[in-house]
Amino acid sequence: MTFSADQIINWLQIYGYFILFPLVVIEGPIVTVIAGLAASLGYLNFFITYAVVVAGDLGGDIIYYAIGRFGRESFLEKWGKYIGLRADRVEHVEKHFEKHGDKTLFIGKMTHGIGALFLVAAGLAKMAFSKFVFANMTATLVKSLLLLLAGFYFGQAVGKINSFFEFFGAASICIGIVVTLVFFAYYNKKEKDRSYE
Repeated sequence: MTFSADQIINWLQIYGYFILFPLVVIEGPIVTVIAGLAASLGYLNFFITYAVVVAGDLGGDIIYYAIGRFGRESFLEKWGKYIGLRADRVEHVEKHFEKHGDKTLFIGKMTHGIGALFLVAAGLAKMAFSKFVFANMTATLVKSLLLLLAGFYFGQAVGKINSFFEFFGAASICIGIVVTLVFFAYYNKKEKDRSYE
């Protein structure tokens, strides 16, 4: 976490919802937990906080989506060859998001650490923006409520909660790398098998 919990609480006391929105875009889950704590202390209204947190979280997700969508060509040209992401593989990603985009985004949203990769991938796959927002909104409503309630009822343990996020984030990144490598190895083998036919 870039900012301390005390610092964020202090800012929320002074600036309220105006500072909450950008903090959620930047820091995400841990700020949502701290906002729940601030609501339990009476500094913020729980329901208004929930609405602002959902809006901030969606705002951050749209930024990641836009990076994938509008930076697609330059990204593939510059980095695609290094990570094995050729045009034919992008087609596989597009087909996957076409069929399972909502489920994929929901799973990505519920993880911590690799969620951004799913969001950028949705942009790369040119997932319909309306479908992206709807799928993300569903997951955001659930996740934000759970995190706010955690902060509201267990906010005094914010240090332990942050440690959990850091551990879970690191574990998610490791799992994400393994899954990505397996995914590309599978398609490499499939392509080689086809070339022998």
